[in-house]
Amino acid sequence: MIDSALQLRLNGPETTEILGLALAHALPSLASGPAVCYLRGELGAGKTTCVRSVLRALGVTGTVRSPTYTLIETYPAAPLECVHVDLYRLRASLDLEDLGLRDYWTPQHLILIEWPERGGDALAPPDLELDLGYTDTGREAAVRAASPLGAHWLALLRNDTRITRYLSNLT
Repeated sequence: MIDSALQLRLNGPETTEILGLALAHALPSLASGPAVCYLRGELGAGKTTCVRSVLRALGVTGTVRSPTYTLIETYPAAPLECVHVDLYRLRASLDLEDLGLRDYWTPQHLILIEWPERGGDALAPPDLELDLGYTDTGREAAVRAASPLGAHWLALLRNDTRITRYLSNLT
């Protein structure tokens, strides 16, 4: 694991959306491979809100559904294809083979995975990990790089003025 993290205080759903916007704008080039982002947190912590904001910022205009029942939804966002995965209802990590996720581990794919812990070792390792949680005073987000691509993504995110202007940086 690359030792690089960003702790943020989120003051409601609007700031979770700002985080998603900033994540999209900081996304490095995916010309040489995919980017994988794991999103963790309790039910209602803002994972889907953040993903929806990322997709909107990348130009997705249609309905953005939570793939709770379908498990995977794909969205064209030229030049990328975004893949939103929700493993909450996954019965076993062996079920991942039937989903065809390996087809998306190619350049120009952004793969956003909610509930990655349910996928076990069958998932590709993340580039970026986003943990959303509740605190006594609201919500917090921890963004960690887990690969060189993730470290680059996080560095670009740290330089985004939305982070300093709208989100409270805890570290």
